[in-house]
Amino acid sequence: MNEIMGILIVEDEMLLAMDLEAIVEDNGHRVLAEAASLHEVEQLPDDIMPQLAFVDINLAQGSNGLDVSLLIQQRWPDALIVFVTANVARIPEDFTGAHGVIAKPFSHAGVSNALRYLAEGVFDPPPSTPRPASLVASPHLERRWATV
Repeated sequence: MNEIMGILIVEDEMLLAMDLEAIVEDNGHRVLAEAASLHEVEQLPDDIMPQLAFVDINLAQGSNGLDVSLLIQQRWPDALIVFVTANVARIPEDFTGAHGVIAKPFSHAGVSNALRYLAEGVFDPPPSTPRPASLVASPHLERRWATV
């Protein structure tokens, strides 16, 4: 697959954000923007149009990824939202509308496999490859690709 996804990274730990950025670029995709808080996501231009957002749960300035997920759904409704967090238990059963979670600590291979799977689903839904163990899909992802 040669299509390039535009990705938003919302992570307040700089080293983890840099690690995610490197993995995204190593897999041939492009980071459109990075943010460390809800406020920083609010300041992003509407026209960046991410296809995928990696979102941490605990963010800077007392904000959280659940609120970021809701904002992304309003501003960029076609974007897939995947939480990347060590706080998986804080994700509500309905994922606040998000599409999945990758648990921290994550591995380069785990995120790469999830990227390949998600890119396949974005460009040629539903994915024909099995969902990698590193990605826990929410019911929203299953429904999104079931209607294709």
